[in-house]
Amino acid sequence: MNMRMKLVWAAVCAGLWVPAAAGQDACGKLMELKLSHTTIASAAVVEGTVPAGQGAPAMTVPPRCVVKAVARPTSDSEIKFELWMPVHGWNGKYEQVGNGGWAGAIPVQSIAYGVQRGYAAAGTDDGHAGGAGAAWAIGHPEKLIDFGYRALHQTNVQSKAIIAAYYSKEAARSYFFGCSDGGREALAEAQRYPEDFDGIVAGAPANDWSHLFAGFLWNELALLTEPGSAIPAAKLPLIEKASLTACDTLDGVKDGLIEDPRTCHFDPSVLTCKDAEGPDCLTAQQVASLKKIYAGPKNPRTGEQIFPGYAPGTEAAPGSWPGWIVAAEPDKAIQFMFGNTFYGQAVLEDPKWNFRTFDMERDAALGHEKGGAVINSINPDLRSFRAHGGKLIQYHGWGDAAIAPLSSINYYEKVRTFLAKYPDGRTDASRPIQDFYRLFMVPGMGHCGGGYGPNNFGNIGAPPQSDAEHDVLTALDQWVEKGVAPERLIGTGKSSVEPSKKLTRPLCPYPQVSRYDGKGDANEASSFACATP
Repeated sequence: MNMRMKLVWAAVCAGLWVPAAAGQDACGKLMELKLSHTTIASAAVVEGTVPAGQGAPAMTVPPRCVVKAVARPTSDSEIKFELWMPVHGWNGKYEQVGNGGWAGAIPVQSIAYGVQRGYAAAGTDDGHAGGAGAAWAIGHPEKLIDFGYRALHQTNVQSKAIIAAYYSKEAARSYFFGCSDGGREALAEAQRYPEDFDGIVAGAPANDWSHLFAGFLWNELALLTEPGSAIPAAKLPLIEKASLTACDTLDGVKDGLIEDPRTCHFDPSVLTCKDAEGPDCLTAQQVASLKKIYAGPKNPRTGEQIFPGYAPGTEAAPGSWPGWIVAAEPDKAIQFMFGNTFYGQAVLEDPKWNFRTFDMERDAALGHEKGGAVINSINPDLRSFRAHGGKLIQYHGWGDAAIAPLSSINYYEKVRTFLAKYPDGRTDASRPIQDFYRLFMVPGMGHCGGGYGPNNFGNIGAPPQSDAEHDVLTALDQWVEKGVAPERLIGTGKSSVEPSKKLTRPLCPYPQVSRYDGKGDANEASSFACATP
């Protein structure tokens, strides 16, 4: 008997197997539920609006039984999580939502979206409070493990037991939905706990955490080490215009989007000032910095690529390079905060550590060995997840300035190569990767959403769009429930060339790309088809 069934059976024996129709009484009675190393702090029916927060607007949510609990699987663990269960209209399924950044708070807005859709939904703070850095990890290795993966699994196990007690039956299906750190969490679940979820949405995953954060320091050193190397925010439109001039029409349509930036070989040297520095050119030092950002970090001794660089074409887009890489105060870029807190706090555990002492060979290796061992989710062996019948949809915006988009393609290719090289002898061993895992690359889109182009396809976890083509979670549910794989998604947004116009565009499963028919309206999805490049 697995842990989940033991917890469910304990609820039965305790007389807590109650019907949902009991409403407030059934919810309150959950306070008596006995769970392994977990305490239920409160359980009550809540009605009304969920206030705005965590980047989401205020929203109306149906009455729900809100359970707040704390799991302590080790003496140094304090994993807080919340489970919200619709009092009426439950769809019979469970959704667990992911975090962002260093976590440190329960993602209640994402939970609320799940309840709006009819799911019993849960999320965790990943075992600590406060998300501005990793000071909580200094001297607390168990908390780093909780953040890396243990909090996710604990939330899954305990929430399923509570659901069974409240509704008098188990959830028929279980899904995970996360982006950024939540995307890393999504892949961690597929790799470490392959039977926790039937379907997973992994958006822009920070799954190679240690190498990604080494890349953040690579950019910080490139922009701040030498006087005059910083790129002013005012020059980002100049850079974007030049990169689009070089590469926008490579996909057959001039639309302000580069369908696949891997085909773009933009050389920023064309922007070098011929005389004194001015607003329409870059100094030699700034060109050198820009080339490093595009190229990504490399081992200075061996030349080995440590992490991919960033794609051209969205350098000035809102929420892209502005803020993440280039800030009004050059040393305040978001990337730099993450890079410094990972290496200074989680890895070296020295709050006084200075990024200028960072050695790309020595310290990147240390970060990978110490921090990456528990935070990274880069294992390409998804055989057990596939054998369980799991389905995985991953997406990543080509305009992402937080997590280099090529990292998603790199992981997908590693999985494909691994599965081809190491068949496990099961009946499904010969199935192609796309039978259970599909990756969608989104031209123009920033980190998890926003930016240019077709950047809305249900990816922000909001209430469902019209159908499975327009809504990624609905597409996942259809794939799991009916075996209908998403042949494409349709994203909506605003045209970057004509901002007043609505744009729709098919998003194609990698390695396919969206190809223009050469005659239709470039703002309409019907003018494009998915094709192999």
